[in-house]
Amino acid sequence: MTSNTRVVVIGAGLAGVRLARRLGELGVSVTLVGDEEHRPYNRVLLAEVLAGRYSPDVIALPAPAELTRARVTGVDRAGRTVECADGSKIAYDTLVLATGSNPVLPPLRGLFTPDHELPEGVHAFRTMDDCLGLSKAVRPGAKAVVIGGGLLGVSAARALALRGAQVVLAQQSERLMERQLDPAASRLVRRHLGDLGVEVHTDLRVRDVRCVNGAVRSVEMADGYALDADLVVLACGVHPRVGLARVAGLDVRKGIVVDDELRTSDPHIRAVGDCVQHDGTVYGLATPALEQADVLAELLASEAGVTGNREARYTGTRSLTRLTLAGQSAFDLAAFGETEPLPGDDVVQLTDATRGTYRKVVVRDDRLVGGVLVGELGTVGALARAWEGAEPLPSDGGPLLHLLTNDGGS
Repeated sequence: MTSNTRVVVIGAGLAGVRLARRLGELGVSVTLVGDEEHRPYNRVLLAEVLAGRYSPDVIALPAPAELTRARVTGVDRAGRTVECADGSKIAYDTLVLATGSNPVLPPLRGLFTPDHELPEGVHAFRTMDDCLGLSKAVRPGAKAVVIGGGLLGVSAARALALRGAQVVLAQQSERLMERQLDPAASRLVRRHLGDLGVEVHTDLRVRDVRCVNGAVRSVEMADGYALDADLVVLACGVHPRVGLARVAGLDVRKGIVVDDELRTSDPHIRAVGDCVQHDGTVYGLATPALEQADVLAELLASEAGVTGNREARYTGTRSLTRLTLAGQSAFDLAAFGETEPLPGDDVVQLTDATRGTYRKVVVRDDRLVGGVLVGELGTVGALARAWEGAEPLPSDGGPLLHLLTNDGGS
């Protein structure tokens, strides 16, 4: 590569924008291609826009000047061009796929119209258009059913409740946010939603979406019980957006397979963010996406002959899940590592039912391997650093208790 290398990044989400911005700072010219009409934005904060706390402008990302709005339909690997829906082509020396992820749409009867569209009142919750459509549709007293009790479903249910909707959250598994939280922390999340008027049902599978004249009217559960609904929000998770990579013939499993240099099976194509699978893992989280973008920026800058780090490698992310729900009924939680102990692990728990706070850490072989914190998270920074460093903890346990109880560590 030379300093006039043509780097084309497809996808203007967190990973793509971060990569383009870092490359620009390092002196590498880059063309960023995005298919949304909105300015690039921080998807993590969409629930705050839905809740009415932020306007779309507040969550906009500082995008590079050269942003091409186009929908890429194909990649000509031999000719090293990408093909766009309008017939135009963009040449590249290095192509980066930052195509993100798509919402999981559950296999429910009645979910799609004959034209394969979602019925009126049924919304995914993944893009700014989804968010703005929901914001326009919600009104005080509206009956909203949120399907999915993970991080996204909890955020959406809370936002709709703050907008005055009557919200029911239906979760198929036995507790909320089961991937991140232990049962005690999950109960606190449920209590917080209950305090806002959200009706939470777990171990409940939705079977059917009932519509009248193309608009949703109710959802039916597997046991036959029906819930009236003016709005239905699908928050059932995401899966990597790999269609472009698959059609191009790249190695795709759960995500686009990349190595430690974020290189795909084509040496001229890299990939970062939610769409990738690294060392068998698909993260689908913001922190790994940003770390991958930073590593790739260093590598591409080095290959372009400008300032960069040729030795930079992405070796995985030990990611911390953080959910901060601000406002009058504020709620804050963090979870990292292994929150459920194995036989032989030591567990330290501190609970204050009055203040609604909960702190738990799991220690294995004198090392902090995970934790979950709810409310008053001043300790999260210090605990996360102890976990990330994987250093042995002093045997007397005093410093660990200090980390758990000291509110100045963030």
